[in-house]
Amino acid sequence: MENPVVWFEIYVNDLKRAKSFYEKVFKTDLSEIGDPSDDSIKMLAFPGDMESKGKTTGALVYAKDMQAGGNSTLVYFGSNDCSVEEARVSEAGGELIRPKMSIGEFGFISLAKDTEGNMFGIHSMA
Repeated sequence: MENPVVWFEIYVNDLKRAKSFYEKVFKTDLSEIGDPSDDSIKMLAFPGDMESKGKTTGALVYAKDMQAGGNSTLVYFGSNDCSVEEARVSEAGGELIRPKMSIGEFGFISLAKDTEGNMFGIHSMA
């Protein structure tokens, strides 16, 4: 069975600040998607292809009536060594919640909050 997850959304209050945070921590570029003339919703996509099997992509989303933080969704980003990205969190304006810890045979995780108050995880096997 393949991974059924194909998309995620991280709601933010300040799209520019959140873009800077995720680009710094994960050393990636986010690109604008959606209708640029619609001010009620703005989206910045992580690199990816929803059509690729086993790959998940998603976006930072500013939606006029949706507040960031306090939600019950936790997204885990893949990494070769989660301590690398975790080391960039504070410098990028976020907060490290739990430094790299073992989850046994399933590898390691770090937990952090972004500049918008959303918690996210970083996972690695090493």
